[in-house]
Amino acid sequence: MTQGALIDKSPSASLSDEPADGEHELALAISGMTCGACAARVERALNGLQGVRAHVNYATERARVITPQNLAEESLIKAVSAAGYEATLLEEDRSADALRRALSDERRAKTLQRRLIVSAILFMPLMDASFAFSMDAHIRFSGWQWLLLALSLPVVTWAAWPFHKAAFLHLRVGATTMDTLVSVGVIAASAWSIRAMFTSMSSAAAPSIRTLFTHGDMGGVYFDVAAGVTTFLLAGRYFEARSRQRSGDALRSLATLGAREVNIIDAKGKEQRLPIATLKIGDRFVVRPGEKVATDGVVREGRAGVDTHLLTGESTPRESKATEKVFAGAIVTEGRLIVEATALGRNTQWGQMLRLVESAQDEKANAQRLADRIASVFVPTVVAIALFTLIGWWAHGDGWVIAVNAALSVLIIACPCALGLATPAALYVASGVGAKSGIFFKGYQALEASAAIDTVIFDKTGTLTTGVMAVNRFVVAPGFTKTEIVSYVRALEEHSAHPIALALRKFADASDAPIRVGSEVQQRNGEGISGMVDGHAVALGNPGFGARPMDNTVSLEEFDSNDESVVVVWVDEKVGGYFSLSDELRPGAHEAIRALQALGLRTVMVSGDADAPAQRVGRAVGIDEVVANALPTQKVDVVRSLQQEGRCVAVVGDGINDGPALAAANLGLAVGAGTDVAAQAADLLIIKDDLRSVARAISLCRRTRSTITTNLIWAFAYNVVALPLAAAGLLNPLIAGGAMALSSAFVVGNSGRLRKDRVVTPLCKNASS
Repeated sequence: MTQGALIDKSPSASLSDEPADGEHELALAISGMTCGACAARVERALNGLQGVRAHVNYATERARVITPQNLAEESLIKAVSAAGYEATLLEEDRSADALRRALSDERRAKTLQRRLIVSAILFMPLMDASFAFSMDAHIRFSGWQWLLLALSLPVVTWAAWPFHKAAFLHLRVGATTMDTLVSVGVIAASAWSIRAMFTSMSSAAAPSIRTLFTHGDMGGVYFDVAAGVTTFLLAGRYFEARSRQRSGDALRSLATLGAREVNIIDAKGKEQRLPIATLKIGDRFVVRPGEKVATDGVVREGRAGVDTHLLTGESTPRESKATEKVFAGAIVTEGRLIVEATALGRNTQWGQMLRLVESAQDEKANAQRLADRIASVFVPTVVAIALFTLIGWWAHGDGWVIAVNAALSVLIIACPCALGLATPAALYVASGVGAKSGIFFKGYQALEASAAIDTVIFDKTGTLTTGVMAVNRFVVAPGFTKTEIVSYVRALEEHSAHPIALALRKFADASDAPIRVGSEVQQRNGEGISGMVDGHAVALGNPGFGARPMDNTVSLEEFDSNDESVVVVWVDEKVGGYFSLSDELRPGAHEAIRALQALGLRTVMVSGDADAPAQRVGRAVGIDEVVANALPTQKVDVVRSLQQEGRCVAVVGDGINDGPALAAANLGLAVGAGTDVAAQAADLLIIKDDLRSVARAISLCRRTRSTITTNLIWAFAYNVVALPLAAAGLLNPLIAGGAMALSSAFVVGNSGRLRKDRVVTPLCKNASS
């Protein structure tokens, strides 16, 4: 399956292009949307303006708009308002916007949760009492109808209020959605039941078998039907809200990870700690150990070790000095830098990552368009059928009671409970099954893509490797002993917190070398460390450290040229030995690659590291193809290139630098502890440090997708069969409500089968299912 099969690439659906001359781009926050059809309606309203290209993301409630420069922003807001929604212009401060969105999403999910709890608590006794009273007239007592009304009233009013409010707002602009059908069904069932309480309801006679299955005038009340519709739909809406809340977390995490304040050097040369918003291009600022680089810039003074793993995935900090570029989000580990700002906000590499994730999430929303189009036709069709049924029975001379019963049956039996539960129920069950194996997936994209995945891209550092440096090889020069060199190394590295120093100390601690004490210790960032140990001048660092002599007796060629780092030890200006260090391979990495290849999947490693260490890891795990020196934007380019070739791509990563690629992939998998951005940009989370779970996760996705498909087919088929029966007067509202509940029960039961299937073990057996 090509990318286009999963993602709508029509001009109105995707805004991957940039503003042309005479255009500018802005973002709008959209409120009032309750389904994907709402996003489509807002998008049509914006695109209806001359020269405007817009894309609305329902998951993030944001619209990205490219407009002519002479178009007033108020025109966009008015167009959205005319469609029945509200819009506000977003400011450049992504952190503030991210916080507002997080609070809004949290409030929405909590509100739905409260309504669902109250609705479920009242619906259960209401359902039991209604069934008992309808089947056995002898247990009815004076005022039993009022008991049912009291139990249902909070459900059909307060709990169902989100549906009523949305239906009213849409009807106000002449539109209908699923909320319209739900609201009309709930109100009609409740109103008819209240009418029955004050008219010819009989509390003494039980209904006959015939009246149970037809439209006979039993004068019954259907409060349980109205409450059941509300409860089932609230459950679906709550699970959807939770999923939507998570879908925007990647962007929020990226937006809030940058520096908040910066030490700006003023015209007099003094430092001032100011908010990042005050920084301007050309300003100079200071970055000390442990601090993040505030924005992209060029080093003007100082030398420092800079940890760029958040951006590039490189496991080893590299030295930055005057005239070299540094990027926002990098962390200074040792030394001090004075940096001149060259880019701000969205123009930094960090800002570009924000836009990449935002754009990729926009594309994912398009996969829901087909269901939205079906829903936009389904709702008015059902309402029309109900009206024709009402008029038809009345015109036939059967009276209003029979006519209303039949019309009400149509509305109730068409209420999309099963349709609303088809996906959330399967996701809920699959989430529990996957959690037992440390697998978590967050939405529909993983399910849509899983069946078509043919290429899997891995990050290196922290994914195929542990991200922790370890000694790979140690060679001692003639005239020295292993214990002697190791003890010298430990004595100096006790004074350093560099990742290489930690690896050398760990190696030394595992040996029986005597403990020595170093003095006069000096460090040179990015090069090495030197000092005195028991009267000997000892130094260790890269081969060029301090222009010290190299002893040809031990040649660097004896080492594997693909080792990531080489440390030379000098004792009294003579080479005493060599260490080579590299990332440790993650346990199970080789088996994981073999398992995916056994499924017929192509494996690719894309890393920010240099070519030599990347190729070494690629050979060690048996991967098919290696791409090195890839920045986050270039990783996305690799994904896009493969997708343009017609491949369906999964990306496996763990770092912030993997966030854009994870979001751009057809299927993103975050493995291990990882980072918030990787975990939230991905579609699948694998919290166990076991890459073999990747194949298991794909298997679980495919089975869940199959279950959802079955649920949806049943939900639609149920309506196709049941609607004509209801319109023909062969089902009364009570039976219609029961059929609706049975339809929902089928969906829930079918989803529950995922618990019985061994979807995650063995490793490969079920992966192609």
